Amino acid sequence: MNAPDATALRLTQFSHGGGCGCKIAPAALHEIISKSVPGIIPKQLLVGIETADDAAVYQLNERQAIVATTDFFMPIVDDPYDFGAIAATNALSDVYAMGGTPLFALALVGMPVDRLPVDTIRRILEGGEAICAKAGIPVAGGHTIDSVEPIYGLVAIGQVDPRRIKRNVGARAGDALVLGKPLGVGIYSAALKKQRLSDEAYAALIANATQLNTPGIALGQLEAVHALTDVTGFGLLGHLLEVCRGSGVGARIDFDNLPLLSGVLDLARAGVVTGASGRNMASYGAEVDCAGRIDTAMRALLSDPQTSGGLLVACAREAVGAVMDVFRAEGFAQAMVIGECVSGPSRVAVD
Repeated sequence: MNAPDATALRLTQFSHGGGCGCKIAPAALHEIISKSVPGIIPKQLLVGIETADDAAVYQLNERQAIVATTDFFMPIVDDPYDFGAIAATNALSDVYAMGGTPLFALALVGMPVDRLPVDTIRRILEGGEAICAKAGIPVAGGHTIDSVEPIYGLVAIGQVDPRRIKRNVGARAGDALVLGKPLGVGIYSAALKKQRLSDEAYAALIANATQLNTPGIALGQLEAVHALTDVTGFGLLGHLLEVCRGSGVGARIDFDNLPLLSGVLDLARAGVVTGASGRNMASYGAEVDCAGRIDTAMRALLSDPQTSGGLLVACAREAVGAVMDVFRAEGFAQAMVIGECVSGPSRVAVD
């Protein structure tokens, strides 16, 4: 696989921010949502907006609940097929992060139809359809609009046993923290925009961002998995903080144990980072302690927005082997234990 030809049409030139780096910063989002007026909350709504969870869950009966989520963004890469595949993988991830199994998807499509060739738009949709086929589900409909920037994503609908729902709350002091995918997608995307990403690194970006988080299904069956989420636009620290706040625990991360995409730390030290990483870090405030040897480049990786990032698991220590077996069986060779949950305030310390 080769990085896109710089002389060809570049999708990223149409977007002010790509992938999950488009997300509103955590602090601003909290300010918006915190002032929302609560609506109807039926007893069947098992998971709503109260804990910033990955998807909504609505119970149908004792054994079945619907998992519903949506995700969409502007291009993170220039190849239309790759963009569609990444966006679809990212959208389906929220179903897996709840321990659910996808059922079907609806496409969300906004395109500058006067500036993008029809064939390019068709390739974006084909990339998303290919990922849905890989997940074993149909794209059963959708909606399209004419927009200034290219936007693509999915509404993803899944199912889960109400007794097996995994949430981003429930972590306990002493739990091990396991990360399923390496970090650095945001930095790679920044390098791509600057035309400083090698063919090998581009291939690694695509492989990482289009790997479906299917381990979530099996992890949902493990009682010793106490909390589960995926790492996306708020970076590792942002999504771990959501787990800590919802669970009433703190966390400690060993930076040396973090799985990283090849060369991302060098790129960060050369100043190749996303604007979103800085916004993310500013949003964490005093809830994050990156003192000591953690330099600016390391901080950029910790707050780097991950487009279609890995699952983050909080599990009992004795279940680490079983959790790692699930990841390895699904082809997640770089899954690692990265730290632990600790008693005390909802803060994250990085050593």
